[in-house]
Amino acid sequence: MSAAPLHLAVALDGAGWHPAAWRDPAATPKTLFTAAYWAGLVAEAEHGLLDFVTIEDSLALQTTRLDGADGRTDQVRGRFDAVLVASRVAPLTRRIGLVPTVTTTHTEPFHVASALSTLDYVSAGRAGWRVQISGRRAEAAHFGRRDIPELRPDSFDRPESVRLIQELFDEAADAVEVVRRLWDSWEDDAVIRDVATGRFVDRDKLHHIDFEGPRFSVRGPSIVPRPPQGQPPVTALAHSRIPYEFAARSTDVVHVTPHDGEQARAVVREIRGLAPGPLKVLADLVVFLGQDAGERRARLDGLDGAVHASDAAIFAGTPEQLADLLLDWRRAGLDGFRLRPAVLPADLSAITRGLVPELRRRGVFRRAYEAATLRGHLGLPRPAGRYAGSRR
Repeated sequence: MSAAPLHLAVALDGAGWHPAAWRDPAATPKTLFTAAYWAGLVAEAEHGLLDFVTIEDSLALQTTRLDGADGRTDQVRGRFDAVLVASRVAPLTRRIGLVPTVTTTHTEPFHVASALSTLDYVSAGRAGWRVQISGRRAEAAHFGRRDIPELRPDSFDRPESVRLIQELFDEAADAVEVVRRLWDSWEDDAVIRDVATGRFVDRDKLHHIDFEGPRFSVRGPSIVPRPPQGQPPVTALAHSRIPYEFAARSTDVVHVTPHDGEQARAVVREIRGLAPGPLKVLADLVVFLGQDAGERRARLDGLDGAVHASDAAIFAGTPEQLADLLLDWRRAGLDGFRLRPAVLPADLSAITRGLVPELRRRGVFRRAYEAATLRGHLGLPRPAGRYAGSRR
């Protein structure tokens, strides 16, 4: 094992990341909306000793349009709540990290803090949070609290669009700050359970966070004691400067989408130049794995009626070829990778039973879990609470 082990995660989304994945002979669309399906995927990822899984979520049905429903019925539509899925599979797993996606734009940070603290307890210290914003008018319409202009392909570079994106990421940064303060609002030893004196908690060790900002005013404390990890790791996907700045100041792990080694090097350099402290940088790739990977990809493209495109690079080849690519890109300064299986569960099994053994043969991936928490897998120390020792 090298001094800096390779971090490896998978992103779980429906039947897989190809839009026609559910029509692949290896897919199991009849089980997609069952607990057993998701439990099986996470168990397979844990079999491969992966650092964590992320679970996709959003505030609207999947669509091929930038904003609003597309009316298509030939692709998967509908998904489970990511936090609830993670909570369901947590007792069925022992070591793998569980990182649900939670959108900040229409969600109160107090609720997010409580849900993720609970997940950290249910999983015995394996929870994380993938922060996501919502800039779509169709999603805002579900809540009726704010008006967001409709996204269009020709609007991204307009000043008003840039201002909106900046505002949404600034709001996300405030939300993360509120959640982190709420996680710290109970000191680690606040729960004393002293039967003799009848004191369950030491009230002096619960703290008001008194957050005041342009978007949130939150008094606190949390209703859930401090999570087992103290601070469950926060992650985000970032493609450009504004989200890079958000990830650098607010997260522990950032997922990026370079399409070659040189681009990876430039992205890593930019993000690390923005980060005030340590930050894990993982590159995303959509993967078709196997000797017939190219043929499978072409067949699914034909079923969907279009060549599949993605924000992330798309790889089709053998586990050995993917290992070559990962180790080449790693030289750009990446800490690891989050792989998006094109078809579930087939490409996930190819990762755990094909790629992982190949990476072990090359001495760059673990042969056993060496930690019990997600922070431990990532090499992140457990932080002290910011309010420890203070009095309310």
